[in-house]
Amino acid sequence: AGGGTKEERVARREPVIMSEEKKPSASDAMKDMMKAGGMKPERQTTIAGIEKKEDFTEQAATLLAEASRLSEAGELDRGIEALFALEKKCRLGNDIASLKTVVTGMTQLCFDRGNWDKLNATIATIAKRHQQSRHAITAVVAQAMQWTEKIPDQASKVALITSLRDVTDGKIYVEAERAKLTRELATIKEAEGDVTGACDAMLEVYVETYGALSKREKIDFILDQIRLCILNEDWVRVTIVAKKVQRKFLEEVDMQDLKLRYYGLLADFYLREKDAFELAQAYHAMYETPCKREDEDEATGWRHYLKSAVLFLCLATRTPMQSDMLHRVALDERLAKLPDWQQTLKLFTTSEIVSFPLATQGCVEAHLKLLLAGYKLEALFPHWQLLTHERATQHNLRVAAKYYKRIRLSRLASLLGLSGDETEKELSKLVSAGQIFAKMDRPAGLVVFAPKVSADETLSEWASDIGQLLSLVERTCHLINKENMIHKI
Repeated sequence: AGGGTKEERVARREPVIMSEEKKPSASDAMKDMMKAGGMKPERQTTIAGIEKKEDFTEQAATLLAEASRLSEAGELDRGIEALFALEKKCRLGNDIASLKTVVTGMTQLCFDRGNWDKLNATIATIAKRHQQSRHAITAVVAQAMQWTEKIPDQASKVALITSLRDVTDGKIYVEAERAKLTRELATIKEAEGDVTGACDAMLEVYVETYGALSKREKIDFILDQIRLCILNEDWVRVTIVAKKVQRKFLEEVDMQDLKLRYYGLLADFYLREKDAFELAQAYHAMYETPCKREDEDEATGWRHYLKSAVLFLCLATRTPMQSDMLHRVALDERLAKLPDWQQTLKLFTTSEIVSFPLATQGCVEAHLKLLLAGYKLEALFPHWQLLTHERATQHNLRVAAKYYKRIRLSRLASLLGLSGDETEKELSKLVSAGQIFAKMDRPAGLVVFAPKVSADETLSEWASDIGQLLSLVERTCHLINKENMIHKI
């Protein structure tokens, strides 16, 4: 059983063992097919699997000369087709030098003839070729970027930039070129009045993830994004994009110009958002910049930024951070050279009731107008002027709460220089914000600042005071006995 010839075993449906015959491999079959068709394989590999390099230098030089002749004769398309055939051989033959020569030669012919549509199509075709070398794409992009300023037609220039941006999209090795092309396109759109288009183009580039750009180039690009977002009045994106800049990098010596630009843009944003404390921080950061601390100019030097920081600190809502910064700035020795601003700061750091208008009200309003005019925001002056009165009133209320346990509403209104209704309104704001404790007895016309204390709390406070008194007595007795021992009294 199981014997017989191959045909007999097949007739009995028994398995046929092929070990006696060698089955041809796929590569052998491909070679046989190519030999039968009279073709030679264009790619050969060594034993290690590394592609052998073929040299097409002479063919490239000859064909480029022929393509140039055809182009001059008005047959640009035929010349480009011939070069594309050679480009394939160079690409498959791993001849990078000849490949770069051929692809740049193709784009150069299109540029010399002024055929911008053909140039864009050729660049796109080169980038889409199967297994295209990154060296070829880099060479074409670098070459074409030099022509963007030489194209006379604005529409053709935009088309070329758009084509290059499409080619560089998603390719790490040309991400720096993509960032430059995007900025150039945004500049064109902004000049044409399309601020939204310029802003959208810039925000498409997540430059903070680009490794090919230096730290300075990244920050410079992000600052342009912030500027365009402000022009486009996209306030949400301004906050998001501004957070991409790490402020510790701005403290480096070679980043001073970028630091001033960054905080200048933030000042513009926070003026519109009416955020006084953030404005104070921005101007104080610019004041701390070394180049500004050495600048004695009245309009652009340290005086301007220190005045601005003091102004907005006084106008900021009372918080622990604001109070801390207010007292730190008050210790700055340079304030002695600005007596009016030193006096303004003293009014808000001393527990005394201040009258309104302030003694330095004219100086404060003049500087406020100057700042708003610099950003073309003169319409916001009434808001900041009113805020000056409001902050002075709130300061006076905190002082009253510190020295009075209870006071008549009429007397409190007299101290603040307000009517009864206005006093009640300002008092309610501070109580709602949790800055002071107060209760109002309207029928009696009384304001109580001292919270009601329970019997247990009073007893605990008394016990604590007694404990501290006994500790002092014990410490005093110890020191007396020590003196007696030393002097042997």
